[in-house]
Amino acid sequence: MTDHAPAAAGPNPLPVPRPPVERWLTPVRQFLHVESASGVVLLACTVLALVLANSPAAGAFAAFWHTHVEFAVGGFHISGELGHLVINDGLMVVFFFVVGLEIKREVVYGELREPRKALLPVVAAVGGMVAPACVYLALQWGQPGQRGWAVPMATDIAFVVGILALFGRRVPLGLKVVMLSLAIVDDLGAVLVIAFVFTGSLAWGWLGAAAAGLALIYAMNRVGVRSVGVYTLAGIATWLAVYKSGVHPTVAGVLLGFLTPTQVWVGADALLGALDASRARLDNHTPHTPRWHGDLDQLRFVAREASSPLHRLEAALHPWVAFAIMPVFALANAGVPLDPAALGDPVAVAVALGLVIGKPLGILLACAVAVRLGLTKLPDGVDWPLFAGGACLGGIGFTMALFVNGLAFPGAEYATAEAAGKVGTLLGSLVSSVLGAAVLLVVIWRRRG
Repeated sequence: MTDHAPAAAGPNPLPVPRPPVERWLTPVRQFLHVESASGVVLLACTVLALVLANSPAAGAFAAFWHTHVEFAVGGFHISGELGHLVINDGLMVVFFFVVGLEIKREVVYGELREPRKALLPVVAAVGGMVAPACVYLALQWGQPGQRGWAVPMATDIAFVVGILALFGRRVPLGLKVVMLSLAIVDDLGAVLVIAFVFTGSLAWGWLGAAAAGLALIYAMNRVGVRSVGVYTLAGIATWLAVYKSGVHPTVAGVLLGFLTPTQVWVGADALLGALDASRARLDNHTPHTPRWHGDLDQLRFVAREASSPLHRLEAALHPWVAFAIMPVFALANAGVPLDPAALGDPVAVAVALGLVIGKPLGILLACAVAVRLGLTKLPDGVDWPLFAGGACLGGIGFTMALFVNGLAFPGAEYATAEAAGKVGTLLGSLVSSVLGAAVLLVVIWRRRG
């Protein structure tokens, strides 16, 4: 083995000074980068919501989320309740925007880019959406609760990724990638259901305004507008138009995510060249002069544009979604009185069985047929028993299931069914978590033995 030549001598760059606050922020950042951390926070908020909803403070807790909220500018106004308007119709738009970013990233760069690799999670997702709906309808056909057929369809990314992360390297990377891609396709299916099933009468004028807003954002992308502030204003205006049109506003979030550019303006060579040129010029400039600040502005530009807008937005928003928006959503929506009689409610039973039985059954059957026909194959290192464990984890519906449950059973007219749907979602997700983790533990233990 030959020795490597020593690196050319040169001045060592001075370390970048770190503000004192970094000593406290560093552990926080490390926590935020732990994959299972968001699932832990989400679970904690769910437990807290359940405790408060079953405590003497239950009345005040429920009344807080029913607080009337109104926004008015001149003759334009929107009003509603805190939990519904601000959380479900407002903050959750950011959640769906990140979902749109994730879907586009997977289609452009990830597992969904190559048709043969994409087929397995797509087939799994389709089977995992159809089968739970069929199980639910088989139990609720002709009943008032029939309208909740879409509740057990989607998989919750945060909990699935969190549980898989607890197994570390004992679970092959291929299974994690398939389950993540499956959950992303699931979310897309849920968005389509929201758009086409839970959309009431349309206000065509506002729908045209929303289409104009999306067209404007697309045009700005094409001509090279890169200001986040401009896109934020255009995005808010588009959300308002979608909200007023009758289409659920979370659809706007996904569409805006799809429109986010994936290309970088400054490549690696251009970035390094700009850094070298700027360093040479900065050596000859005095700090705080116009030319010094001009070079700093150029450095900021090339550093920012060396990363795609999609990557920057996903990296910036993901911690807020995982550790703020989703936990607040859980606080606002997971609180339900735990009456033992509610466990036997037909809607609760249908939702729970759709998640626990329908999800893994649909995923496994659809993938078995696709593999048998030679259309796709299981990832390297993943066999059917291990895949079955992942399929059981697919029954964790939680966030999306609770969201769809609120749309399927709106208002006081369906209050009992909505509460039962929440109970079924929580029960089905809990059983799916335990069942999936148990199957994976048994498979891993047998492999080691």
